[in-house]
Amino acid sequence: MNQEMNEKLELVKKTCKRADQYRHAGALIMFDLETLCPREGKGEQGELLALLETEEFKIKQDKTFTEAVELLYQHLEELLPLDQVLISALMREVKHTRQITTEMANAFSMVYNRAYIDWERAKQESDFSIFKDTLQQVLDVSRKKVELWEALPGEPTDSYDRMLDDYERGMTAAQLKESFDVCKARLLPFLKELMQSPKKIRTDFMHRPVSDEQQRRLAEALLKTLGFDLTRGAYALTEHPFTETITRNDVRLTTHFHEDNFISSLYSVMHECGHALFAQLDAEEHYDHFITEERTCGMDESVSRFYENRIGRSREFIHLIYPTVCEIFPEVMGDVSENELYEAVNYCTPSLIRTEADELTYTFHIIIRFEIEMALVAGEISVSDIPAIWNQKYQEYLGITPQNDREGCLQDVHWSSGFGYFPSYLLGNMFNSMYAVKMNEEINVGKCIESGDFTTINRWMQEHVFRKADILSPLEWIRDITGRAFTPEDFLNYLEEKYSKIYGLKR
Repeated sequence: MNQEMNEKLELVKKTCKRADQYRHAGALIMFDLETLCPREGKGEQGELLALLETEEFKIKQDKTFTEAVELLYQHLEELLPLDQVLISALMREVKHTRQITTEMANAFSMVYNRAYIDWERAKQESDFSIFKDTLQQVLDVSRKKVELWEALPGEPTDSYDRMLDDYERGMTAAQLKESFDVCKARLLPFLKELMQSPKKIRTDFMHRPVSDEQQRRLAEALLKTLGFDLTRGAYALTEHPFTETITRNDVRLTTHFHEDNFISSLYSVMHECGHALFAQLDAEEHYDHFITEERTCGMDESVSRFYENRIGRSREFIHLIYPTVCEIFPEVMGDVSENELYEAVNYCTPSLIRTEADELTYTFHIIIRFEIEMALVAGEISVSDIPAIWNQKYQEYLGITPQNDREGCLQDVHWSSGFGYFPSYLLGNMFNSMYAVKMNEEINVGKCIESGDFTTINRWMQEHVFRKADILSPLEWIRDITGRAFTPEDFLNYLEEKYSKIYGLKR
């Protein structure tokens, strides 16, 4: 690579560093906004966040920077591999944002930040009308952004496919629908079989009262067990649990405590710790090359749901944590056996809240959201239709109907920042089911879990799952890990085998 190319690459990296400092500051504001910030202060915090996001946007709109990216992209094959990833990602960003002015970017950020605040209040008051107008603005902004794309060869042209591409590069609604239809075809009749099983699973103890302090002790025990580095991370409480990667050495996760549902916090900690481990164990050189955001949400969700479900709801993990749970919650667990705890955390029944759903019915929570947002973006339904259609689909797929907006269409925060994220959760389940097969071929996963050996598990994840997630597209990545093309079959086989054993079904 000649001197000019070296100088252009250095300019690009310095610019990325400067932009990342604004992202860093914005991440701190966002974390505060969703954890400690008082209700009346959120509007001002939102304005400050929009300002920081706009400044970050302006830095990457500088003509000298964009011209350097375009020149380097023309000489992509001359660059080192990680530099190729960076320049390819920046080229997509340049093309997708070239027609967006600074004023537009600021207006977009303000819409998203107002939408979060309105969503939170609407959920608290269980009143969709509070959120409806801002959600319409989010829809308008989301459509406008993808309409302004200057697409690279091979990129999608459909609006919803473009929104999906922001979260799951290279995946289309048609591909997702095909896999999700397979899930419906196999799981709807299987769920009916389970519901007809005479097996009774005890769950009464799951709602015995526990204190916040007890849940805090369990959360910290879980984080330590899984290998989360508290010298490079922290945790806090929030309305809707999330993980924020401030920097490689400052990864923060959140949970919530419910007095009458300690299992909710247990599994939100497991889920968010999966995200956090991905961030803490990602390669340092990937952070240095500003490419860690290239991993898709499906990749990330595959890891969080791997730790939450494939590990956290396994018989081996329950065996590992049973003594700790009994010690921390003696008034809850005094008359509860290890097997009763295992069956209770895997109890399958249609329920209204996605984050509290069992592994099997969770699938339908995602399909419902996918079908609604796809129809919404296509203009087949309006924002005002959402509560009624939501309730209709819950009745159709799960045989239950929300009694209010809080337990219905307002339960999730995601639509306050756009559309296309929800499919990543189900894709994540499919991805981790594929690489769980590979992992079990190479290490004794059950023995590692039962003995608390997460060093071996995390090392395997780091080498096989994390190492190329920032570099490859989702379909390339899963083939690289497993040697096989993407399929939902492993996920469906896993669910049928697991729940058939729990409920005594003959398969």
